[in-house]
Amino acid sequence: MMAHDLSEPSAEASRDRLSRRTFLRGAGVVMALPWMESLARAGREPYPKRFGALFMACGVNADHWWAKGHGRQMELGKSLRPLEPLKHKMNFITGLFNRSAVGVGIHPGQTGNILSGATLQKGAVLKGGISVDQMLARHRGHLSLQPSLVLGCEQPTTGYHETNFSMAYSSHISWQNNTSPVPLEVYPSLAFDRLFENQGNLRNQSVLDRVRSQAAALSRRVSLNDRAKLDEYLTSVREIERQIERLRTVQTKAAETALKQGKHLFEMERPENGLPEDIRDHMRLMCDLVALAFQTDKTRVATLLLCRDISGLFYPFLNVRHSHHSASHRDLSEAYEQITRYYCGQVAYLAGRLDQMVEGEGTVLDNTCLLFMSNMWSGSRHDSTKLPVLQLGSLGGSIETGRVLDYLDRSDEDRKLCSLYLSIMDRMGVELEHFGDADTRLARI
Repeated sequence: MMAHDLSEPSAEASRDRLSRRTFLRGAGVVMALPWMESLARAGREPYPKRFGALFMACGVNADHWWAKGHGRQMELGKSLRPLEPLKHKMNFITGLFNRSAVGVGIHPGQTGNILSGATLQKGAVLKGGISVDQMLARHRGHLSLQPSLVLGCEQPTTGYHETNFSMAYSSHISWQNNTSPVPLEVYPSLAFDRLFENQGNLRNQSVLDRVRSQAAALSRRVSLNDRAKLDEYLTSVREIERQIERLRTVQTKAAETALKQGKHLFEMERPENGLPEDIRDHMRLMCDLVALAFQTDKTRVATLLLCRDISGLFYPFLNVRHSHHSASHRDLSEAYEQITRYYCGQVAYLAGRLDQMVEGEGTVLDNTCLLFMSNMWSGSRHDSTKLPVLQLGSLGGSIETGRVLDYLDRSDEDRKLCSLYLSIMDRMGVELEHFGDADTRLARI
């Protein structure tokens, strides 16, 4: 796809990097747009392949976490039912594990290496390994506006666990190197600003208003199909922007309150810290931002920490009395099943958004590998000898979907989570001899 910068030319390096993107510029804002057939050129490169990982801590309700059959005839356990419309584009994977997360103690040591497979170090000095998302960003990040997007719906926690692991391991799944997690963005308004490069004192003004004339000019140049796609995209941005405007005001007041009280925002509880009071609104907004980032090729790599390990989130809308972590200690209860199903609903929402975004003969989801996982199987037993994993999207047709893949009867060498990551990275053009604790690809992927 040819570059169509409808404003001032960018620097040469930026033009090279964005050579197949269409984008609009306004005062202090850059808006990348979805792929449009009207602006494509013959012999264009294949659609971009994306990787996304969503994380929920403390395991699942194992009684209702199952699938059998294949394709559209696949049967899903109660907790997975929100994914019913997309089951033919999903793989239910069980039996994989991280060797370095077994036998080291509960919680932080089972979490900080979920995307790296690295051995974590106890004590004051953090030491682990680069995560798969950041390895992809390191090798492929130059192909998009932003190497990666790292979001969260719960503030990181500090201090040390009783196992002498830093709680930083419980708060971050994305690691840029052996010693440093990638700072995650928990405020939707700041994530929105980063997505649209919304800068300066104009941030309180609508990004759409600032590119209105350029959007109108582009609309007159494209086909009817692309015009509909453009209108749909701009409407989606407007809906998100309205929510962001309200949250920006709340966040500003929270920052002023924290300053007066001599506190940091991360020390305060929601909504006093400026985060959305209803976690449902927070998670949906973050999913919307990931979807827009993928649709516009702003980034091809994203992680979303829906809740951190030892999470203190509450779910009054589910009529569950206990916090997430406390409820997980009764992981076979009806209450924890509702929590598990709720999180599957967030995955279904994001995957559904991506599947509604037409991209050539398929959808953005078809060109994506979306993972959903937890750091353990059973919260009551803190069992990480196998992990719950869902994978959605065929990554440009390179991954067969609609399957149930059980590796529990394989040897430990043949059921490593990092073998899955090696297989995924291969398909995204990043071929490594080894990653984490694995040097072989995962069979059947």
